[in-house]
Amino acid sequence: MRAAVCVLLALSIAVPASAASLSRTYSYFPVGGMTLTEIERQLRERGPRLESTGQRHPGATSMEFTTRIDYAEGDGYCHVADARVSVEAKVLLPKWRDRRRAEREVRLIWDTLSRDIKRHEESHLSIAKTHARRLEDALKNLGRMTSCEALARKAEATTARMLAEHDAAQDRFDRIEAINFESRILRLLRYRLEQIEAGRLQP
Repeated sequence: MRAAVCVLLALSIAVPASAASLSRTYSYFPVGGMTLTEIERQLRERGPRLESTGQRHPGATSMEFTTRIDYAEGDGYCHVADARVSVEAKVLLPKWRDRRRAEREVRLIWDTLSRDIKRHEESHLSIAKTHARRLEDALKNLGRMTSCEALARKAEATTARMLAEHDAAQDRFDRIEAINFESRILRLLRYRLEQIEAGRLQP
């Protein structure tokens, strides 16, 4: 899900530097059905709807970036004393209600699919954390200017540019995942079957 961005630019005293941080919370929506067809229909009907596409998906992650910048003045110049970027993420995943009543093959496919959905959403978090660190580093290295107001405008432009790069990276990841979905699921299913047959995984 395209990130919602909250940028806080504040003039304050310098504080010790800290790395970009990411916090996450998980919530779940119910999915019913005894067959793969029923489960697929439930995912289409109950999955979160993305505002950017209007389509429903089996999982979603919303993110809010918060950027705080501390400025310091001296010798006629203003520079960034510290910059901190944090990301607050909310992950929404499906939870299957009819697992115990379903056949073994359906449970196997669901387990494979649900793990892949969670991996996909957590990959979005990794992308966000990487770009938050890059943004933090870029803000800390903006150099100095003759006024904090001018430097704040430069920081705002830098933030907008790098958050656009973040959104593009998230979109690119989604496109690649969609192309490789079928082959990836088949490979994961094959691996789980091998683990079960070898006794290393419970059926």
